[in-house]
Amino acid sequence: MSAPLRAGLIGAGAMGRNHARILGQLDGVDFVAISDPALEAGLFGADVVPDVESLIALGIDYAVVACPTSLHEEVGLALASAGVHALIEKPLASTVEGAARLEKAFGDAGLVGGVGHIERYNPSLQALRAKLEEGELGQIYQVVTRRQGPFPHRIADVGVVKDLATHDIDIASFVTGESYLDISARTVTKSGRPHEDMVAAVGTLSGDIIVSHLVNWLSPMKERCTVITGERGAYVADTLTADLTFHRNATVALDWDALSAFRGVAEGDVTRFAIPKREPLLVEHETFRDAVLGQDTDIVTLAQGRRTVEVAQAMIDSADGGGQRVDLA
Repeated sequence: MSAPLRAGLIGAGAMGRNHARILGQLDGVDFVAISDPALEAGLFGADVVPDVESLIALGIDYAVVACPTSLHEEVGLALASAGVHALIEKPLASTVEGAARLEKAFGDAGLVGGVGHIERYNPSLQALRAKLEEGELGQIYQVVTRRQGPFPHRIADVGVVKDLATHDIDIASFVTGESYLDISARTVTKSGRPHEDMVAAVGTLSGDIIVSHLVNWLSPMKERCTVITGERGAYVADTLTADLTFHRNATVALDWDALSAFRGVAEGDVTRFAIPKREPLLVEHETFRDAVLGQDTDIVTLAQGRRTVEVAQAMIDSADGGGQRVDLA
């Protein structure tokens, strides 16, 4: 049996502590240490070191980067220079240029680099993607996402677009297999912080698909919903409950004159699927671990992470310019 991979963690904030929990129980991985200047004691059996250089010196094979977004580029470049694979929390970087530099550094070094877009591993979206790939919806017409809830006090260095909307940007491309052609957006800033709190965006994906995102952290209710409408009906994925539901177009004849004259679709059967519900973060870690071991796995690549940052920046640029359409083709 081969020796376990030696893994380290950079950042022990809210998300970092979840990563620590998973690393502490992950098969085939030895959780070596955490780099976080504010942490006084280790988590889940790991030691604490003061900086990234000290973590690298311990001889780690890969690291999980869960420090603030503004530090992703600096930390990621240090890891790439040292020959360490890295799973970097989303968004990949705070700027498009930084994301591109990270993509190039890991690519040039022949290292595995991944981005922590955890929603990809939600059971409802995994099942949805499989059903769309099998053609069960027919032609896809529209992707609509809604992601809203109270303000997360852990976020200080980016606004709602790069923190939350990057989830939905990645989801739309992931489940459809299509890329963004254009986007336009409007934002508002109401909390007194320097960054936007709410965004409403519309755009076009390749394949002639309309996309719409409503994202905010000003709502007292929490919602995480993706709706895919197509030729045969609509799929609704709720990533809070990991449920997937299909609303089929009606196939029964309509003999009521007022309805039978309607030329659109009518409400048909509703199916809620029974799907296995493993923890998305655990699946994400297993997938990245296997990629480091040389297996062909479906990680979120740095190229995909960089593209998501590009779309997010285009949303911000559009809003700053009064909502004009930004070409992404």
